[in-house]
Amino acid sequence: MTPSLRTHLSPDGTGRLVTRRELLTSIGGAAAASSLRRSTDTQAVADSPLHIRVYPGPVSLRAWISHGFDGVHQDWPPPFRDAVSAVEGALEQILSYAHDRSRLEGLEARVERGELVRFPLSATPLSSEAVVPTLETVLDVFRAQLRARNALTGSACHLLLCWSPFNYRLGYGGTLSPNALVGNDAAGTTGDATTVANLGATELWDSRAVTRNMAIHELLHTILSSDVAEGVGGSRCDHDLGTAVRIDDDTMRVSPMATAYAGPDEIGGGTRWQGRGCANHDSFHRHDGFDGVEHWTYTTDLSEATLEAVTRSLERLVFQQP
Repeated sequence: MTPSLRTHLSPDGTGRLVTRRELLTSIGGAAAASSLRRSTDTQAVADSPLHIRVYPGPVSLRAWISHGFDGVHQDWPPPFRDAVSAVEGALEQILSYAHDRSRLEGLEARVERGELVRFPLSATPLSSEAVVPTLETVLDVFRAQLRARNALTGSACHLLLCWSPFNYRLGYGGTLSPNALVGNDAAGTTGDATTVANLGATELWDSRAVTRNMAIHELLHTILSSDVAEGVGGSRCDHDLGTAVRIDDDTMRVSPMATAYAGPDEIGGGTRWQGRGCANHDSFHRHDGFDGVEHWTYTTDLSEATLEAVTRSLERLVFQQP
């Protein structure tokens, strides 16, 4: 189903649905420049066409000690704060790319920090799920808590930053249908997308650079549809929109959508663990081959294919363009 913004509420607080024209007027008109807002609101918000809320999950005592308890009172350790900054930076790249081409004019993106999301033991039976929950279980519990908080707006992406370095079932994170795409209101869903990035895994097994990229990676999964990815890159797999570029004879630089998918299918092939989703190096926007590569670096710069695909996806989502 084509994504829509049918649940935006009127600015006068009446709760009525607004038209696209009213929506554009409320954010400065169709000719206004795109913009990014940051906030720490905790209530449901539906006044931004692109609304992203990032939530911290519980962090182990050992991790807090390693970070000198920096951010403990707000539940935001340095890796989580860096992840939010990376997400904001990615959105700024997208809006700048679109603005330079006179597209997405007037679009406003809003990034918020949500409150701590805990994983209650009562949410699962007394089994391995309580210790090493699957991605499906984590997303189900996450969405249930969002529903209980009245945080589902109908057109938002909710990104959970998780700290589960030894949870092999969760891996680096991900999202699942029917809540994988913002605006997809099929199967009785609200149109909100939920996704999780396991930053405990990236911090323990990889690096802060991988942490930043995986936060961006999991967020963009909720915006990129397979048909748009195919229209831009010739592949329905959005990982193939990424790049793996040699910057010298033995060093590869990897962009966010290619992170965890750019290396050989073996332990330590780029990231410590390889992604379990789709990927074909021959279909990447650019992949220079990894023979002889000994060093892997990661950039938060999005590939041109990713920028174009996200822009097209947002044109569909916000402006109902084909």
